[in-house]
Amino acid sequence: MDEMTATTPSPVPAPAGAPAKPKKLTIVMFSGELDKALACFMLATTAASLGMDVTIFFTFWGLNVVKPNQGKAAGKGLRKMLNLMNRGGTKRLKLSKFHMMGAGTAMIKGLMTDINMPSLDEMISMAKEMGVRFVACTTSCGLMGIAEGDLRKDLIDSWVGAATYLAEAADSEVNLFI
Repeated sequence: MDEMTATTPSPVPAPAGAPAKPKKLTIVMFSGELDKALACFMLATTAASLGMDVTIFFTFWGLNVVKPNQGKAAGKGLRKMLNLMNRGGTKRLKLSKFHMMGAGTAMIKGLMTDINMPSLDEMISMAKEMGVRFVACTTSCGLMGIAEGDLRKDLIDSWVGAATYLAEAADSEVNLFI
C-alpha cells in the first residue's frame, strides 16, 4: 500500500454488552464574575443532564465562586489584600460588564427571577446533586493564601494541581476555559 491509500487502523470496539463510557466535560473556572459563573453552571448542569461526566477546576479568581458568603480575609500582606479585594462567595460576585456599582448585578438577578431561572446558588446545588465534581487548584490556593478551610467544604471534592487537571482534560471530549 502506498502513502496515499494507507488508512489508520480502526479503534478496537468495546465488547458486546459493555456499557458505553460516558463523554466527559472539563471546565476551568478562572473568572470570579457572576455572568461567567452562571455560564459555567448552565453548561455543567446541561452536560450532566445529558449523562456526561463533568469536572470544574476552580483556579485563581474562580475560587471566589466556592468561597463561603461570610468570613474573614485570610493571609498576610499582599495575600491578605488580594483576599480582601476578592473575599468571594456567590453573593459578592459582580458582573463582568455593566456592573454599574451593583445596579447591573441586581437587574440581572431580577431578570433571572422574572423568568424563573435558578439562582447561582441553586445551580451550584443542582450541579452537586447531578454528580459534577468540584476541584480546587492547589497552586492557585497557595499563591493567593487560600487554605482548605477558606473554601466551602460541602462543595470541593478534591484539591489538585495542574498535572491532575491536565490528565482529566486529556481524557475529555470537551474542555472549556471560563
